[in-house]
Parts: sequence; structure tokens; C-alpha cells
Amino acid sequence: MKNIRSIYIAFLTIIAGIASAQVATPQLPLDPDTKLITYKEVVTQTGTKEQLFNRAVEWLPKQYVNPVDATKVRNPETGLIEVRHRFDVSYEAKGVPRTSCSIDYTMRLEFKDGRYRYTISDFLIHDVSRAPVERWLDKTDKSYNPSWDAYLTELDQDVKALIESLKKGMMPPPEKKEDIW
Repeated sequence: MKNIRSIYIAFLTIIAGIASAQVATPQLPLDPDTKLITYKEVVTQTGTKEQLFNRAVEWLPKQYVNPVDATKVRNPETGLIEVRHRFDVSYEAKGVPRTSCSIDYTMRLEFKDGRYRYTISDFLIHDVSRAPVERWLDKTDKSYNPSWDAYLTELDQDVKALIESLKKGMMPPPEKKEDIW
């Protein structure tokens, strides 16, 4: 009986090692002061503060099904939009994708003439209770699971896709050519 148990434990250890070797922990941007995952950039873009703010407002419904619910602050005077939303992380079971949990995040968009800044942070695991996503970075956690690396990779990909969508939405509209005949 002990031999079967030892073989079973060895098998699980090997499987866990293979699973963790398959997905490496991505290099996530950590804020030097808070040590929390934070994506932040100042983007130079043509347009006034008002034009950039309006482009962001036009982008919101393209990104969010319910942009009014997602945006907690929309202040054109201060040039601030704050979004609180979530996205799902998933795993595959028997070839079928399944949602593992949701991750809440906060995105701040700030506008000035000729530039805007985005800050995406405050990532929380939205599960039975809320916990900071940075917990998934700790491989010494007693409840560490190798799938956490895959979740972090998915988080990184989702945030980078969000940033790409934002940058595309913040581009100035193409100039309309007069149809002279």
C-alpha cells in the first residue's frame, strides 16, 4: 500500500513539474513603490485634452458592452476617466475551455493636450473572496498551483490586448476627402 501511495505522489509531482515547465511566469510590470502589478504609459497623441477625452468616450462602447456601468468617473474638466471592470481567466478540461475565475481591475485614463496616460492596476481575483492577483506570483504559497502561471500569462495577454485596443481607439479619425466631381 505504501508503494502505491509513493508511486502516486511521485506521479503527481512529475505531472505538476511538467505543467509548471510548460508555462513560465510572464514578466509582469510591478510598481516599484507598491510592488503591485501595474501597466502604465504616457502616450503622445495629436489632439487637445478635450479631443482625446472624446476619443476615449467613443472607444468605450467598442470595448465594453455596458460602458456606463464600467466607467465610474467621466470628468471632462479634469480629463479623467476611470473604468472598473473584469475579465475571465480560463483553463481547458477535456478540450473544453472553462472559466476558472474573474479578475477585477481598475483603469485610469488621464488626458492633457498632446498626450494621455493610462494606468491599469488593482487586479483582484474575483472568486469566493477577493484576493490580490500578486498572490499568484508567490510560488512558496502553501496553496500554490502550477496553473497560476497560465492565469498570469492570460492576464498579461488580456491587458496587452486592452492597451492595443485603447491605442487604436485614440488615433485621430481619418480626414474625410471632399468628393469633388
